[in-house]
Amino acid sequence: MRTGIKVLLGFVVLGVVAAAAILAMTFERQGGTPVRIEMVSQRDLVATVTASGNVRATRKVDISSDISAKVAELLVDEGEDVEEGQVLLRLDPTRYRAALNRSEANLSQVRAQVAQAEANLLRASRHAERMRSIWASDSLLVSRQEVENAETDLEIQESMLEASTFGVSQAQAAVEEARDQLSKTVIVAPMSGRVTRLNVEEGETVIVGTMNNPGSLVLTVSDLSVMEVVLEVDETDVPEIALGDEATVELDAFPELEFPGFVTEIGNSAIRPPSQSAGSGQTPTIDFEVVVTLFDPPAELRPDLSATAEVITDTRDNQLSIPIISLTLREEEENGNGGNSSASGRGGDKPDPIEGVFVIREGRVTFTPVQIGIAGQEYFEVLSGVAVGDSIVSGPYQVIRELEDGDEVRHDEDLESDDERNGSS
Repeated sequence: MRTGIKVLLGFVVLGVVAAAAILAMTFERQGGTPVRIEMVSQRDLVATVTASGNVRATRKVDISSDISAKVAELLVDEGEDVEEGQVLLRLDPTRYRAALNRSEANLSQVRAQVAQAEANLLRASRHAERMRSIWASDSLLVSRQEVENAETDLEIQESMLEASTFGVSQAQAAVEEARDQLSKTVIVAPMSGRVTRLNVEEGETVIVGTMNNPGSLVLTVSDLSVMEVVLEVDETDVPEIALGDEATVELDAFPELEFPGFVTEIGNSAIRPPSQSAGSGQTPTIDFEVVVTLFDPPAELRPDLSATAEVITDTRDNQLSIPIISLTLREEEENGNGGNSSASGRGGDKPDPIEGVFVIREGRVTFTPVQIGIAGQEYFEVLSGVAVGDSIVSGPYQVIRELEDGDEVRHDEDLESDDERNGSS
């Protein structure tokens, strides 16, 4: 008897559980999949390309030494403002002053040789003239040979004077070269600006650069009145950028400020060519240099600061738009067109997926292909496929991926609250 009661109670409990499950499934079917819903509307869109880089002065001069010498006197500090022509430092001139003295002495010697050659030429000219006169008056007093020797000696002295004259030119050039080398021991500012880099101290020796050795970079003078940001832009984004595009720059050093600017230069070749990565086994990242010049930069700006820029590549006013998250891809269904199917089969290529959104009508979704234009921060421009006021599914992302035509959906306000909380966090 007791066993029968226990069996009966078991069946009752099982029936209650089954009924509850059936009721829950029915309620879920009637309620539909919870989604976020948004109406298609018109709004202003701004398409941007984001890239990072560093600040630099538009005009700067890296000053290196043209001679090797020890720094004898350093007259500026890093960060100091200088004027064009101002003396920045002096190198030890001892060796170069001695070279100039040696060249000047050699020039004096050569000039003395010229004076001697001129005197020898004058003597040879008088002797030759005297021989000709004697020969003309009485050919028995001097022989023809003596006259010819006198004329030959005159020609020799003329050549020696000419050679001495060339020697003077050569000696003068040596003096100019030595004077130029001596002048290079004094380094002056090539332009007005600020010393943004100072790489030497008094007593250090600077060296001259060669083909394989860049030499000593003494200091850098930069004109900080015009500043620019050098960006590394991915190759896929470069075609969207044009000269003159406006940009907004944010600097890590000034997190609460934005600096306006415009694109003034777009690189024509990659910053790091693929050939440099050949043999490394890694796929090289192809980036191009894009330069953004800042409007009226503040005095606090410094070269080499880290920067992030948003370049505005396109804008749309009052344009039909959909949320970016609402756009999804679906494979094109076979439409029974034997010609097209056979062609696809022969080619072996799968058809391209179709971009579209799920439009809600009477509580059920329909996948609707759309044509999109530019992409803003959160919305796509829509060129065709939907109209103002259409209700579309705008999330969650995983739900949109799994939806099918005809699925029943319902608006869930909790999802909107979650989005607001995530956005605020």
